[in-house]
Amino acid sequence: MTEEPAGSERGQPADGDPGSPAGSDDPQEDRGPRPMIERIGLGGIALVIALLFGTVAVVTLTNGELFLGVMAATGALMTVWAAATSLRRG
Repeated sequence: MTEEPAGSERGQPADGDPGSPAGSDDPQEDRGPRPMIERIGLGGIALVIALLFGTVAVVTLTNGELFLGVMAATGALMTVWAAATSLRRG
């Protein structure tokens, strides 16, 4: 039987673990807003993915695949929404 370090109960990191704030139960307590360059980068990646979804939507809708086209268009809209949220909220 091995002994575990103090505080390393199931789901609880040990006190010496890097990246774990000491005595904090809420992981988002010390989280600050993302830097603007990171937000712009994430938004740009999301716009590229939305462009790919939009391309799939146009191609499938013009070829008569209604379900796949609607699903791809929905994915494009949701990705654009996520990009806007990333830029706005941080």
